[in-house]
Amino acid sequence: MTARLYVGTYAKYNSGSLQGAWLNLEDYPDREAFLATCAELHSDEHDPELMFQDYEGFPKDWYSESSAPPNALWDWLELDDDDRELLTIYQTEVNDSGGTPATIDQAREAFCGKYDNEADWAAQWLEDSGSLKDVPEHLQNFIDFEAYGHDARISGAIVFVRHNGSLWAFHANL
Repeated sequence: MTARLYVGTYAKYNSGSLQGAWLNLEDYPDREAFLATCAELHSDEHDPELMFQDYEGFPKDWYSESSAPPNALWDWLELDDDDRELLTIYQTEVNDSGGTPATIDQAREAFCGKYDNEADWAAQWLEDSGSLKDVPEHLQNFIDFEAYGHDARISGAIVFVRHNGSLWAFHANL
C-alpha cells in the first residue's frame, strides 16, 4: 500500500469544502519537498493552514491532522517491506519511548523472531542461550516451555505480538 495523505486546509474545511488532494509521500525526497507541494496545492490561500484529513499506508503514530509527518517517516519509506513491517510492529506495539519514533536498528536489536507460540519461543531461547547444555537430554522433555514463555511475558522481559498468524517476540526495554 502506498503511503499517502489527503491534504486540505482548515479554511476550506471551515467553509464547507473538502477540496484538496491525495499526495503519495514516496513522490517526495523529504518532508520539506512534501510541504512545498502542499503549499503550492493550496496557493489560492495567502497563508494556508494545512489540514491532513486522512492517511493510509504508514504507521498511525506518524499521522496528525494538524502537522505533517516527522522526518522519520521518510526514513521508513526507504526501508524494504520486511523492515517496514518490523519497524511498524515495534513502533506501535513495543516501543515505549514517550512518542519518540523508534529506529529500524532499535527494532532489529529487540526482535527475537517469529514463532507459533510462547513455548516455541522458550525452547528456542533456552537452546540459543546455552541454558539447556547442562540439562541431560532425557530430562529436557520435562521442561515446561509453555510456562517459561508465559513467565517471560508476564515479567515484562519479552513482548509477544500476534501478527499475520505468527507470534513476534521482542526483548522489552531495549
